[in-house]
Order: sequence, then structure tokens, then C-alpha cells
Amino acid sequence: MYGGNILEKRERRPKKRKWLRYTLIVLAVVLIGLFGYLYSIYHSFTKAVDNMHTPIRETSEKRTQDITLKNKDPFSVLLLGVDQRKNDRGRSDTIIVMTVNPRKESIEMVSIPRDTRTEIVGRGTVDKINHAYAFGGVEMSMDTVENFLDIPIDYFVQVNMEGFKEIVDSVGGVTVNNDLDFTYEGKHFPKGQITLNGNDALKFSRMRKQDPRGDFGRQLRQRQIIEAVVREGASLKSLTNYGDIFSALGNNVKTNLTFDEMVDIQANYRSAVKEIDQKQLKGSGTKINKIYYFVVPDEERTAIQDMLKEHLEIK
Repeated sequence: MYGGNILEKRERRPKKRKWLRYTLIVLAVVLIGLFGYLYSIYHSFTKAVDNMHTPIRETSEKRTQDITLKNKDPFSVLLLGVDQRKNDRGRSDTIIVMTVNPRKESIEMVSIPRDTRTEIVGRGTVDKINHAYAFGGVEMSMDTVENFLDIPIDYFVQVNMEGFKEIVDSVGGVTVNNDLDFTYEGKHFPKGQITLNGNDALKFSRMRKQDPRGDFGRQLRQRQIIEAVVREGASLKSLTNYGDIFSALGNNVKTNLTFDEMVDIQANYRSAVKEIDQKQLKGSGTKINKIYYFVVPDEERTAIQDMLKEHLEIK
């Protein structure tokens, strides 16, 4: 009886070891596949970042000392939506300044109307602010916005709006809540929740003249599309489509942020998204020499400057 129990245990052990071995083999195969998948994502992302990366000027002259992302220093970003077509540099029809402060756990976003009248730094003229991009590209735009708001612009992100439809299609389309019934370029956009492909999303974000809010209404729709792209891009269903997403970003987005800086921001600035405050510059439209401009009063510009400086912790 006693010997029988020993024999029975000996017979069970090989089966148990075999089951354990099979389990380990299956686990190893799964892990190898997972590591391969993650490496593929990493490789595709780094390639996209290489395509996006566009080094420009050194640190802003308005910075008394360099910012350190590892120390969670507040920083600013100029977001440019550029209507860039073949054989044409285009103009920056969407101009948004964003300041990020993880210590305050908040982001401030200020939309600047494209027709805003201001000095074009490096050109020696007073003109519409979106003409800075047409005259001197990203650097002249950054210099002009810095001068207009009297704050340092640390980074830029430029999106080619003509190619933005490729980004929308890469995430499988977007769903937005439309607050204005209108038809633009043969496409009807009813009020309420609508789902858009890339081509329709581009039309939705371009319409301006039928909107009683003018450029402000268009900027609202553009922000809706961008937010929807981020939401769809972050969903689980997009994990299987990351190649198309990264390719679309690499083809249509330019930035001076490096891969390491993006990693630092992801690691150290996530708390900043707890509160996102969006502001529109107040002013009025007027014609000067038969040209339409949006004029921002000095007191309004000073108030926005002070708010952004406080958020950036600039004394």
C-alpha cells in the first residue's frame, strides 16, 4: 500500500511536469509575440517621429534659462493648422497657443484669429498674423506670436490641414456633435451627432462664411475634429491600425519636439490634462485700406499676456 502510493506519485509527476512545460512554452510564445508587437509599434513610432521632427531655432530669447522637462518646468507650444496645397506654402489658418503646467495641473489654450492685426517680426510690416507663415514659415510665425503675446514659444506643432483627412481616415473616421446646420462644397452637415470620414472632416473644419461666429466657429469645429482624432487614436480598436496612424502623422505633422522630449512629456506632464481652459481673444473686425482685420484692444492683449505669464511661472 505504501509502495503503491509512491508509484502513483511518480506516475503523476511526469504528467505534471509535462503540463508545466507546455504552459511555459505557450507563455514564452505569447511573450515573444507581444515583445515583437511592442517593438513593431516602437519602431513605427520612432520612424514617424523622425519624419515629423523639424529642428529650428535655439531657445527663445525670452527665456532667461532653459526649461527642463524632467523637472516639470512649464512650457508653451504653438499649434499651427496650415492650409498647405501643391506649390504653395500656404497660411496658418489655425493658430493656438498652449501653455502646460503640471504643477498647476492645467493647460491654457488661447486661439488667435487668423486676421488679427499685428507686427510681423522679421518683415518690418503690420499685417494679418497668419501672413507670418506665408512670409517666413514656422520661425517667423513663432517670432511674431512671441512678440504679440510677450511670452516665449518653446515648441511648435504644425498640421497640414490638406493632409489632415489622411489622419482622420487612419483612425477609422471621427464622430462629433455639430451645433450648426450647413452645407459646404456639396456636403450637408446636419445638427447633432455626425460621423465623418477624412474628406468630410476637412470640409467640416474649413467652413467659415456661413457661420455667424465666423473664424471662431471654424476654430471650434477644428478643435472638435482634433479632439475626436485623439479620442479615436487612443481607443483599443486603433491598436491594430497603428501603422497607418503613425504613417499619417509622419506625413502631415511637423514639430521641433524630439522623441526623448515626447517621452519626458508623457511621463511628467500627464497631470496637466486634468484641467484644460480654452480662451478666445476678444476684439472687433474693421477695414483698413479696404482690407479686413481683427483688432485686439491693448487691455485685452495685456490681460491674456499676464494670464499666460502667470501660468508659465514667468516673473
